[in-house]
Amino acid sequence: MILREPELDRSPKVSDEMRQTTCYMCACRCGINVHLKSGKVSYIEGNRDHPVNRGVLCAKGASGIMQVTAPSRLRAPLRRVGPRGSGAFEEISWDEALGLAVQWLGPLRATAPEKLAFFTGRDQSQSFTSFWAQNFGTPNYAAHGGFCSVNMAAAGIYTMGGAFWEFGQTDWDRTRLYVLFGVAEDHDSNPIKIGIGKLKAQGGRMIAINPVRTGYNGVADDWYGITPGTDGLLILALIHELLVAGKIDLDYLARYTNAPCLIDETEGEEKGLLIRDELGKPIVIDRATGQPAPYDQPGVRPDLGACWKGCRTVFQHLAERYLADEFAPEAVADRCGLSPARIRALAAEIADAAFNHSVALDQPWTDFRGERHDRMVGRPVSFHAMRGLSAHANGFQTARALHILQILLGSVEVPGGFRFKPPYPKPAHAHPTPHSYFMPGRPLDGPHLGFPQGPEHLALKLDDQTPARIDKGFTWENPLSCHGMMHMVISNAVAGDPYPIDTLMLYMANMAWNSSMNTAETMAMLTAKDGNGEYKIPRIIYSDAYASEMVAYADLVLPDTTYLERHDCISLLDRPICEADHAADAIRWPVTEPDRDVRGFQSVLIDLAGRLGLPGFVTDEGRPKYRDYADYIVRHERRPGVGPLIGWRGNGDAVGRGAPNPNQLNAYIANGGFYAAEVPEEARFFKPWNKAYQDWAVTMGFYDQPQPYLFQLYCEPMRRFQLAAEGYHERQPPEHLRDRIRATMNPLPIWYPPLGAAAGSDFPLHAITQRPMAMYHSWGSQNAWLRQIHGHNPLYLPTKVWQAQEFKDGDWARVTSPSGEITVPVAHMAALNEKTVWTWNAIGKRKGAWGLSEEAPEATKGFLLNHLIDELLPDRGDGRRWSNSDPVTGQAAWFDLRVRVDKCPPPAEAQPVFAPIGSPVDKPKRSRP
Repeated sequence: MILREPELDRSPKVSDEMRQTTCYMCACRCGINVHLKSGKVSYIEGNRDHPVNRGVLCAKGASGIMQVTAPSRLRAPLRRVGPRGSGAFEEISWDEALGLAVQWLGPLRATAPEKLAFFTGRDQSQSFTSFWAQNFGTPNYAAHGGFCSVNMAAAGIYTMGGAFWEFGQTDWDRTRLYVLFGVAEDHDSNPIKIGIGKLKAQGGRMIAINPVRTGYNGVADDWYGITPGTDGLLILALIHELLVAGKIDLDYLARYTNAPCLIDETEGEEKGLLIRDELGKPIVIDRATGQPAPYDQPGVRPDLGACWKGCRTVFQHLAERYLADEFAPEAVADRCGLSPARIRALAAEIADAAFNHSVALDQPWTDFRGERHDRMVGRPVSFHAMRGLSAHANGFQTARALHILQILLGSVEVPGGFRFKPPYPKPAHAHPTPHSYFMPGRPLDGPHLGFPQGPEHLALKLDDQTPARIDKGFTWENPLSCHGMMHMVISNAVAGDPYPIDTLMLYMANMAWNSSMNTAETMAMLTAKDGNGEYKIPRIIYSDAYASEMVAYADLVLPDTTYLERHDCISLLDRPICEADHAADAIRWPVTEPDRDVRGFQSVLIDLAGRLGLPGFVTDEGRPKYRDYADYIVRHERRPGVGPLIGWRGNGDAVGRGAPNPNQLNAYIANGGFYAAEVPEEARFFKPWNKAYQDWAVTMGFYDQPQPYLFQLYCEPMRRFQLAAEGYHERQPPEHLRDRIRATMNPLPIWYPPLGAAAGSDFPLHAITQRPMAMYHSWGSQNAWLRQIHGHNPLYLPTKVWQAQEFKDGDWARVTSPSGEITVPVAHMAALNEKTVWTWNAIGKRKGAWGLSEEAPEATKGFLLNHLIDELLPDRGDGRRWSNSDPVTGQAAWFDLRVRVDKCPPPAEAQPVFAPIGSPVDKPKRSRP
């Protein structure tokens, strides 16, 4: 008998068609190849030609197939028929749904547009949604950045014209030392993984500074398990050590920053501002002549150590502050949870990489003063940071401190350092200022969000100086809230403070669960009624693709498509996919058609805009201007020749600027779903001061004229707010805020303890969350494949706590904060700061949501730390409730949470347990036509 090896097809055909689009399973926006069999998605892989991921795809991206088949997908528009929170709905037609929305929104626009509050979650179309809200006329618009990234973004833009992730990246080809602060695994994950691999292959080193050693931190060459909220103190100690050692790039500071600019030190309304000439340009002292000159005068050599008429330079003020003993390693070590020796070693390693291993490119370039340089010289040290560093009440100043550290080293926009991604750099003064003046039947007077340069730009009503926005963004409480304050919308609306609203419209923002700072309180507020038995928020319109917890609290549900079933625009007007060497944007398009009665929310907004007659969306005759969102992407122009996409404009051969091209989307689809324009070789570094880059940016439509600028070590807009608190401005802050503004709006970075520290010894542990690499949106934890990786989450305890209470595997603990209590499973983790506990974010689910069974582990063992947090700080005894936010930007201080952990008997389920909610995917009744 002859045995034959069976014939196996080792390369089975996975599809009969392949379509290329953009992933939406995290914020990377990777290129993907979507394979289909008989029109159904069968397999997803990375696009090797895509500039972001170059073929790499993570577990999230590959599991996108499960999003298109998820049982939790909404099927049709829904109208509430039971109490809010019950999940009792009836299906209605789109004509009924849109008619009801117009019935609610039309009168508001005509009489009180501010009574619509429109806030969006992790969508990637904010230039479009803000344009819609602006033309509706409401000042109450923002996206999720107010509880996610505003500290990082605002600090970076006010300091150097850009920040981490979407604004810039490490020069992976040349960096020698990569220092990572407070980054979990969810943001920019594939590019960072690719970069870390390249760094290590080249012999570079990686240092991680994070209370928790997971993910990227786990592959670092060295780990600093810092105490949460003390990153800023560590950074200022590093600056102290570098100043003491003289390891500062003085030439870089003199040429490209406001370090040599003179500060007015005379008494009066100009004290602390930069001295300017008659044209408003900051003054420096020329080393050659000893005379004052504007900073950009050709041939000027600014003197960092100059004095003029008793006034000193920014650099002298900076050195005086950070050379003080209070920033010496011995003074900060205990609070940071690190030894003085380790802090000194970190400073020494940074200095060694920057100054003993400089890199140079033989690439001539011309600076903004007209000086020609033969080479591009750089410092091969790069930094990256995200939410872990910034989600504290001191996060803005901490992020500013990190950017100052980079600049002092001369490692920004140089070979080997941190590089901007087009369309950045853009300094704060080149961005809009926030607008909030509203009138019935009129568009808002300008963009909602922006970068205030002083008290004159606060969003205050002209008549009584009360907040113009429902979230109190851009007020004396949070002057630089550049992304708004989404976490304060519901509580302020229920309180009618500063005024009541009529309709809350949310898109992809799970505010009834993991996007709220306190779930039980938020759910109670969403169902709160007034003395007449009416809901305090009269109407809630919600759009999502899935039956999240928030759906149950809506009055009208407008079901969205999944990301593979709709058009999206990843635009340079918004959050593009650029890399340092090229400008790039991308699209999503319906690679598969929905099998449900759902519509992309952006197209729904286009339809509503036409029905409501919103300017910008209708013709002069009042007819709808755009058929749908795809038509908007192609034909909309924000400025003449500048639209949502840069590729194939005009006749198909124009880039950046050009007339609309009706075949533009087809060109993107035929070319992998993206477009990339290379930055000229001479323009790739020193972008803020490089004439070649500035000229190229104008041709691309990023600016209308060159706008070189200086990095702002000293942040003058902050000083203007301090001056107001000192009585020197037409607009004056309330008396109870004067001291806080003077203290926190310091133009040179400072550190102060996180506000949660006031909890005291009763709550000795810090409690934080991190997003797992396998999940990003709430979506991920209802995904059939990803649930196998993270079906539930324990609370990780450090060795000191674990041993002190004699915990064992399988034990549970009661976790108490000043505002709540949970009972959860625990696990031991040695690579963890000894004063810190942590868990994965957004794993826990409410029973009845997301199409999961009530016995699903996410609903029985999974939990949220959100149950322990509050939008407001504990009562201070002064009669006021203060927002649990950064006092500069209003970013939610999620990571200031303090807790106590006590071993307890295991309950049947993680506590608290909320009653199951009815699921609209359990076939709600269809209304009659």
